[in-house]
Amino acid sequence: MSKALVWLRRDLRIDDHAALYHALKLHAQVYVAFVFDTDILDALPDKYDRRVEFIWESLNELKLALQQKGGDLLIRHGKAIEEIPRLAQKLEVAAVYANRDYEPLAIARDEKVAQALLRVDKTLHLFKDQVLFEQDEILTQTGKPYGVFTPYKRAHLAKLNPFYLKAYPVQRYLKSLAGGKAEGMPSLESMGFSRTNLKTMRLPTGIKGAQQLFDDFLQRIEDYHDARNYPAIKGVSYLSVHLRFGTISIRQLAHAAWQLSLAGNEGAATWLSELIWRDFYFQVCYHRPDLQLERRAYRLEYDQLPFPNNRDWFAAWCEGRTGYPIVDAAMRQLNETGYMHNRLRMVVASFLVKDLLIDWRWGEQYFAEKLIDFDFAANNGGWQWAASTGCDAQPYFRIFNPQSQSEKFDAKGKFIRKYVPELTGLDDRKIHAPYADTPNKKDLLVSMPQIDYPMAIVDHAVQRQEALSLYKNNVK
Repeated sequence: MSKALVWLRRDLRIDDHAALYHALKLHAQVYVAFVFDTDILDALPDKYDRRVEFIWESLNELKLALQQKGGDLLIRHGKAIEEIPRLAQKLEVAAVYANRDYEPLAIARDEKVAQALLRVDKTLHLFKDQVLFEQDEILTQTGKPYGVFTPYKRAHLAKLNPFYLKAYPVQRYLKSLAGGKAEGMPSLESMGFSRTNLKTMRLPTGIKGAQQLFDDFLQRIEDYHDARNYPAIKGVSYLSVHLRFGTISIRQLAHAAWQLSLAGNEGAATWLSELIWRDFYFQVCYHRPDLQLERRAYRLEYDQLPFPNNRDWFAAWCEGRTGYPIVDAAMRQLNETGYMHNRLRMVVASFLVKDLLIDWRWGEQYFAEKLIDFDFAANNGGWQWAASTGCDAQPYFRIFNPQSQSEKFDAKGKFIRKYVPELTGLDDRKIHAPYADTPNKKDLLVSMPQIDYPMAIVDHAVQRQEALSLYKNNVK
């Protein structure tokens, strides 16, 4: 009659869950727990945090789902490195089961928990769950981790088969869930957090919300390869936050994408490629812990570029008042919703680094504080790609032109008008660069007095040359 404890982290679901499956299969009684880890929460600069509320809402649903299956969800608020060993002792379990994480800080946390458990004669078992291939499962022929995506993708696809996409049959073992009702949920307020605008955003949370979004996306996935580039249309899956917190299984998503791509669905093939990018960044993060622990550039020759780092320009970028409408609309979307369209993440990152000449780490940190789907591996990978300092990054001399990006991907200015409403009255041509044809702001204000929008804080053509010089002359 051995007992086990399943420790949830970024896997807030019941179905197709590696750690839960193994625990249920091997033990007569299985408890399930989640810790609101104060080592993480206390470091958040803003207690108005949509991520915490998303987790809280998803746990509410998960707790009810476990109760309906005869179990419950134990929830703690404190340091995970203390709460998990304490709970394991209290419940007298033989072992703790969890799904493996790949960020250096999370790995260090798990090592501390494992050591604390060993001191009381208990073990921590970790399993692959949040990726399709992990750690050293895909290496080059010389046994090294890949640093370029395209050959990594080829190796990934060559190895991918139904075995790696098969769901863990958790349901058949749920009879082993430990019964009895646990304590109630701590309120957000009791943990020092407040309600956000999450519900008014109508972002569905939890297991049901993830499935709802996935079902909807499958109806339009065929168009994904093209539609994903246009922020004003419903072209992406909107599943990134659900993948981040594991309210849906990566195997479920990849299996659908893989099958559809084999049938010739171009959109599904493109989406599968995006899921492989996610695996790629996880393995980069795992093999290069200095990216997180020391905030190093992947390409060390670019680690100490002398960015001028104008703080006023950075504030304008953060607040969406750069005078470049597509950049400002994207930043306002981020600030208002915690989400930013993926195409625009590339645009604003390029603008910060290559136009404003601000260290990519400043932008990476701002995104880390604001994005509801923040994931260190993907965020760091994306920022270093845009800054030309990362693995398989765009060459430093390829610099996004924010105006041409706007004209191409938001031609009618629909997205801009939503988040920069002061420009609503401009025509579809002028909205991308309001002051381009006027000598100064005053001339436009005379003809359109309702406009209250800043002049462009920099000249793209001038800044482009400055960026080229900075990179060319300072590579170590």
